[in-house]
Amino acid sequence: MQLVIVTGLSGSGKTIALRVFEDSGYYCIDNLPATLLPHIQNHVADQNSSKVAVSIDSRSIAIESLPDILQTLKTQGIEFHLLYLDANNETLVKRFSETRRKHPLSTPSQALAESITHERDLLSGLSNIGHHVDTSNLSSNALRNHTRDWMLQIEQGFQQVRPHNLVLSFISFGFKHGIPLDADFVFDVRSLPNPHYDLILRPYNGKQAPIQQFLQNEPMVLEMQHDIQHYIEKWLPSFYHDHRSYVTVGIGCTGGQHRSVFLVEQLGAYFKQLHQVMIRHRELQDVAVVVSP
Repeated sequence: MQLVIVTGLSGSGKTIALRVFEDSGYYCIDNLPATLLPHIQNHVADQNSSKVAVSIDSRSIAIESLPDILQTLKTQGIEFHLLYLDANNETLVKRFSETRRKHPLSTPSQALAESITHERDLLSGLSNIGHHVDTSNLSSNALRNHTRDWMLQIEQGFQQVRPHNLVLSFISFGFKHGIPLDADFVFDVRSLPNPHYDLILRPYNGKQAPIQQFLQNEPMVLEMQHDIQHYIEKWLPSFYHDHRSYVTVGIGCTGGQHRSVFLVEQLGAYFKQLHQVMIRHRELQDVAVVVSP
């Protein structure tokens, strides 16, 4: 059985993510009580399905004990992957205000912001267990695409045997838009030469040849890339020993268009030789690709 668990804060996009799995042929269960998770294999056997995705949220009975329940799954030999969706409080308040929906933990005496903080505390033990995604700056379509990419990645993991069952995720971002909540490591590359100040290069992004050629000719950029590679290689074994399944590395420049994008592409290409690697460019999700002349 291929089991995927989707959880996280209300308003962060769990329904969108679950629908991606449903559209891909997974047997999906929404809002499953956490206490029923150890019995999921027996139920799924009756459905004749080998690919299962379940959504568990803060309304679930005994949600605080979910980390222990997941450990029980491991002792039963049930392999699973967990997708944890997150967003900053400001974004969540805005989403609930726009949809005019009631927060599941709201009470007459508790404001929306307080309900969000309460829910974050309830789920605090889960954010480091699985693949943590900050959806604060993701459109619905970008979240669908990222979930689909992650789904394909874990399906390869179910089928392949690797020295370490760990997914290394790289995300580029712009500091002016905030630091991603899902990053385990954050590297600041704003000190590197900035193509933004060249009017000819400015329209391009770090995935395209003009920016790549510019940055590859800068010794500081190559030195920074080497130092980040060395740091990750040195400390990644500690995550293996801690039985972590996912590590997210954030690379940030000012706007998230050029330097951080370039370095994420380079680092991803380097580390994919030994690891399962995912790449995400947060600020490029709505940027049109510039066609080179």
